[in-house]
Amino acid sequence: MKIKYYLLAGVLCTTLHSCVPLSPKKYKALLANRDSLSTRASSLEAQVASLETDTMHLHHQIADLQNSYNTLNSNYNKLNDNYSNSSSKVTQLSGDLQKREDRLKEVEAALQKRDAATAALKDKLQQALLGFQKSGLSVDIRNGKVYVSLADKLLFPTGSIIIDQHGKEALVQLAAVLNKEPDINIAVEGHTDNKKVINLGQIKDNWDLSVMRATSVARFLTDAPQGVDPHRLTATGKSEYQPVDPGTTPDALAKNRRIEIVLTPKLDELYNLIKQ
Repeated sequence: MKIKYYLLAGVLCTTLHSCVPLSPKKYKALLANRDSLSTRASSLEAQVASLETDTMHLHHQIADLQNSYNTLNSNYNKLNDNYSNSSSKVTQLSGDLQKREDRLKEVEAALQKRDAATAALKDKLQQALLGFQKSGLSVDIRNGKVYVSLADKLLFPTGSIIIDQHGKEALVQLAAVLNKEPDINIAVEGHTDNKKVINLGQIKDNWDLSVMRATSVARFLTDAPQGVDPHRLTATGKSEYQPVDPGTTPDALAKNRRIEIVLTPKLDELYNLIKQ
């Protein structure tokens, strides 16, 4: 509306300023010009209104886009923070994994070292005790340990806890090897068959027999020439409860009557690695 008034005011001012009487023809021309200007003014007003509406819509769109941008920027910042935290955790976990892998390699190396030492010890014992293997002596490896198994007939008379001469000779040879291997722990285990002990005086049952025989062997190993350090030995009795042959034949029972000397490499290095 303002545009229309401005145009009409311009026409009137021009007319009044001239102060010249108008002919009918000029008057009609002025009226036509006025009507044309009024129409143009109306058109311009419509365009202005349309532009104002478009401008309002654009403002709304800009506001919506700004909100979307703010939301996306906030989400991006959160994702970036999460990525930074995740990256830090991945770095930490990678470091921990590397440490575990390094420690695992150290443990594996220690186990290989133990297995190599165990195999070497077995070979030395087999060579040293070769002459007794036909008399009921065997050397084997089980669970990383060396087992020297001596049949009771190699060491003791029937029902006795006194080591005979042949048994002493075998144990002297064994002691000589063990003295050269100071990093070996020694456990002497006594085993019996499941037959009840009868009329053996101070020996009341298979528990007594297994313990006393183990103690006799341990004592001889420490008292023998160039005896073994007693701090390295333990003596235990297993009675009839860990048979190597569950059968009831004389041969099976003979296998179960035995002394087992269990040799274990000291594993301090391995234990320290595992505890880390």
